[in-house]
Amino acid sequence: MPPMEEWPTGIVETLDPLVRRLLAPNPSPFTYSGTQTYIVGRGDVAVIDPGPDMDEHLDALLSALGDERIAAIVCTHTHRDHSPASRPLKAATGAPIVGCAPLALSDEGPRADAAFDFDYAPDRVLADGETLSGDGWTLEAVETPGHTSNHLCLALNETGALFTGDHVMGWSTTVVSPPDGDMAAYMQSLEKLLAREDVIYYPAHGPAVERPQRLVRGLIGHRRQREGQILRRLKAGEGRISAMVEQMYKGLDPRLHPAAGRSVLAHLIDLEARGIVRHDDEHWSLAA
Repeated sequence: MPPMEEWPTGIVETLDPLVRRLLAPNPSPFTYSGTQTYIVGRGDVAVIDPGPDMDEHLDALLSALGDERIAAIVCTHTHRDHSPASRPLKAATGAPIVGCAPLALSDEGPRADAAFDFDYAPDRVLADGETLSGDGWTLEAVETPGHTSNHLCLALNETGALFTGDHVMGWSTTVVSPPDGDMAAYMQSLEKLLAREDVIYYPAHGPAVERPQRLVRGLIGHRRQREGQILRRLKAGEGRISAMVEQMYKGLDPRLHPAAGRSVLAHLIDLEARGIVRHDDEHWSLAA
């Protein structure tokens, strides 16, 4: 995987005859090289995850499209690094905003750039299995709650590609941050993808995933291992999330410790719902 500085921003890359990619200049420890906007089709296109509201990125996108018609501006979810550019793009082109449902709530998570986009206003919300289409392409909505409750993946039926937003990425595990992030829902969504036959994933951050089922199996196993680690820490008498993170995530960039703590909390909430753990204020323990 190339260093972040080697990823080009403002330049459209062709990944497939039906898929182009444009990288927004918003790199961070949470976005890797930045948010990737995808253009599906030729002439009559869909724009997936238009990204943050940055003039530089919008200008590059409009320049890349030229005289092409945008049939739909599609958002996988409403974190601020994904959906805000939908509004200026709609204003510039008249294209409708389609995709995930609106969702705006106070974000208790660790990253300011992931706070919810309160102004997201879709013209059409896609339910699981619903489609939108253009000349030579069809996108099908695949509901994948977990990272957020309104998260959608989009399947390009003509090629077997799946645009996975933040649900599955090859460079990092996904942050699952309560109260909206839900570990039980996230695991169910991973199982849902595992049962599919997609041949390649295009995530919103990081490179394409060319062996998707293998990666999803690994992610499911990784989350189960994390759950086991948490239970072992509780059995040893450690009930503070911050201390668990220090033990469980050795070598992790300290800037990512708050995000890791949110995922540990999501695991604990899931375990509590299953009657395995309990908590008193900020101290967690085994239920029996």
